[in-house]
Amino acid sequence: MPRRSSRDGEPVKTRGGKAATPKRRDASKRVRESSSAAASEVEIARVTRERDEALLRETANSEILRLISTSPGDLDLVFRTILEHATRICNANFGTLFRFDGENFYAAAQFNTPVALLEAQRRRGPFKPPPDSPFDHVMRTKRAIHSADNAAEAVPGLATKFGGARSHLSVPMLKDDALIGVILIYHQEVRPFTDKQIELVKNFAAQAVIAIENTRLLNELRQRTDDLSEALDQQTATSEVLKVISSSPGELEPVFQAMLGNAVRICDARFGILFRCDNKNFEAVALFGLPPAYAGFYRQRGSFQPPAGTPLDRLLGTKDVVRIVDDSTEPVPSTAAKFGGARSLIVVPMLKENSLIGAISIFRQEVRPFTDKQIELVTNFAAQAVIAIENTRLLNELRESLQQQTATADVLRIISSSPGELHPVFEAMLNNALHICGASIGSLLRFDGNALPAGT
Repeated sequence: MPRRSSRDGEPVKTRGGKAATPKRRDASKRVRESSSAAASEVEIARVTRERDEALLRETANSEILRLISTSPGDLDLVFRTILEHATRICNANFGTLFRFDGENFYAAAQFNTPVALLEAQRRRGPFKPPPDSPFDHVMRTKRAIHSADNAAEAVPGLATKFGGARSHLSVPMLKDDALIGVILIYHQEVRPFTDKQIELVKNFAAQAVIAIENTRLLNELRQRTDDLSEALDQQTATSEVLKVISSSPGELEPVFQAMLGNAVRICDARFGILFRCDNKNFEAVALFGLPPAYAGFYRQRGSFQPPAGTPLDRLLGTKDVVRIVDDSTEPVPSTAAKFGGARSLIVVPMLKENSLIGAISIFRQEVRPFTDKQIELVTNFAAQAVIAIENTRLLNELRESLQQQTATADVLRIISSSPGELHPVFEAMLNNALHICGASIGSLLRFDGNALPAGT
């Protein structure tokens, strides 16, 4: 048999020294090319998968950051979004985000959680972590805990019992090395999470911490703004009351009305009453915003002694602020509940040297208790009312004294200018007596030692 040769005339050798045919050589080449193509397809698929995963991560991060910036203070929405992305990107079945208050864990967000597990978590409520549980490990180590099969753990959790969880990942949410929460995601089959997935959930946990901190700072800013606004309102109200006091010396009605109106408005109440009191009986001297039926009741009521057990009766006994959360449920509902639909109310005493001289009552028509700050504000108005009453008393005494001195001076002037003339002196005395006493008719009689003139 003749030997086959290559194109250049040289024979083609095979293993064992035998020459190979061109046909077998071409087959080997095709195998190599096919293997190379398969490897390229695998590499392309890997690169494509990594690109898609990176794009998914970037999209998730972008959405979460957008929510944090556009929905400040809405932690529920941010938590749900973070948890959903963490669960989906890691190909998990469900997940829960827990907050930690230093003692207890409580569920703050859920995604795709089985109904039975949701109900079990609801029944449990806030909880301290059992020893050797994932929560306990995270709390002690402040590191991510990865369990390949939670069903095989010493202390399987509720997620295994009620949600069929197997592989699970617990990632702590840390602020300044303090645990403030944890993200848990679960597979319902034994399929451990990869290092890349663990790093991804850590990133989501960091974003959750940023959202919490932003919300805290925003709430502090809002609180400071509210405090400044309240302080400005209080200063404005106080200034208005002081202005009324100074511009209406001796006139208590406009002062009381200004105080009561400001107290009701600033405390976000519905209506109010200011009472004067003689340590036993009360009389309404200023009304603000009362429903018509209740206003009509007080226009006819006059001075009264409060029935036993009512807020004003309790005030008489304690001389301290009376707080009622829901007047309609009290053993002895007040007239405010009967005629004005009052629910939450406060009664603040007006005290002068521990004597009860009045009270300010303000009311809401819904169950919404007044805050300590609001009570402090009304107490300040009550103190101003006492000052106004005392100033009016002193001013009236001063006016009376001045009138008496003026009258005496007038009589002395007439006596000195009309010596021996009694008629103008008596006329001046009588006129001044009528003026000072606010009388319209009077007479001055001489007594001769035996009888007064006829007709007296």
